[in-house]
Amino acid sequence: MGKLWEKNYNVDALLEEFTVGQDYLLDRNLTTADCLGSMAHAKMLVRIGILTQQEEASLHMVLAAIIHEYAEGKFSVFPQDEDCHTAIENRLTSELGEAGKKIHTGRSRNDQVLTALRLYGRNYSLDIAEAVCRLVETLLVAAEKNKDVPMPGRTHTQIAMPSSAGLWFSAWAEELLDGLDLLRTVYRLGNRCPLGAAASYGTPLPLDREYTSELLGFEAVHNNVLAANNSRGRLEACLLDALDSMGITLSKMAADLIMFSLPEFGYFSLPAEMCTGSSIMPQKKNPDGLELTRAKAAVLGSCAFEIKSIIRALPSGYNRDFQETKEPFMRGLKTALSLFRIMDRSVRKLEVNPDALRRAFTPDIFAADEAYTLVRAGRSFRDAYREVGLNLDKLKSRDPMEALKNRTSSGTAGNLRLQIPRGELSQFISFFTDEKNKINACFRELCGFAVKIPD
Repeated sequence: MGKLWEKNYNVDALLEEFTVGQDYLLDRNLTTADCLGSMAHAKMLVRIGILTQQEEASLHMVLAAIIHEYAEGKFSVFPQDEDCHTAIENRLTSELGEAGKKIHTGRSRNDQVLTALRLYGRNYSLDIAEAVCRLVETLLVAAEKNKDVPMPGRTHTQIAMPSSAGLWFSAWAEELLDGLDLLRTVYRLGNRCPLGAAASYGTPLPLDREYTSELLGFEAVHNNVLAANNSRGRLEACLLDALDSMGITLSKMAADLIMFSLPEFGYFSLPAEMCTGSSIMPQKKNPDGLELTRAKAAVLGSCAFEIKSIIRALPSGYNRDFQETKEPFMRGLKTALSLFRIMDRSVRKLEVNPDALRRAFTPDIFAADEAYTLVRAGRSFRDAYREVGLNLDKLKSRDPMEALKNRTSSGTAGNLRLQIPRGELSQFISFFTDEKNKINACFRELCGFAVKIPD
């Protein structure tokens, strides 16, 4: 069997190598998603009279077999295939003849790959959301457990004001909840079915796009067919941008954990099993996981930037440039999922050292508190600030716990209001869990068996 576009000439071998590149390897990841899209498309073609029920049943049987073979490592895509779409259609045509030749009716490889990428990205989004929710839960548990453990607050890396370990843990949790809000928005933008858009302009057939959308568990049809094709790369970058915002949070958290676990600080102790060793220094336990978290968070951001750089100046409609967005998209999703999973495990096993945290409360950390003592006695803040600042050597140490109790404003160390982030987390868990259950039910109905698009 040949390429889907083959006519009466052979393409130059060097050009073929250049255009195919590594795309056939990346497309192996889309095999299951593409089979699902083809199953839905075939059912729709029956509805509009292009396929018979018998032809659809035969196509469904072979597509199901490909899904199982791929899961078992027995189906692959090769350079001569160019992509998984060609490999799958050639298999259908080889086994079923005319029915296999009809499967592409009413669609283009453009809306085919768009649909497969939407399914692939949607699956990753749900897995990532689940991992982020677990990490937020881990952080909130740690915040509750350590809400009364004093911890020096720092600005410019230097000692600043009294704080708590509970405030530190819950700060990251609330930042990640902001990220989940972004992720949910982008998820809904991508949860629209592009199938039927064809090569950007639809087809002169009465395609039932709403039906295929429903079969694949999408929230809606991506209405304008040109807008659907123009969205390629843009929506992928939007998803990675949402993940990058959380990656920045993880990078900063990792930097704190590395610093605060140094012997000079000793605030936290990293679990030995989450560290590696040195080939020359027997005593070393290196925080390589956290260091790579910082690096991989930067990689995640670069994936989004790479996609935006590729698509920024493209004209409307399909352009082959889009092919180059696939690798950074897949790399970014894989990187993000690993980041959240490794940070969750690191925080779960983290040991907080209250004694070391208390020892860090030198008298100067209470300077602002002393100024506010004078304010409560009637002094203006500016005069109180100046008086304390000129007499720092006279500051005396205070009880850190008393300092925490004096912070009663919403969201401060003495009033974390952890019920607020817990309520938000519960809503996110419900949303993403409901989505996963709905999609799994749609796939089970479509295929006749449970199926998951592989990570």
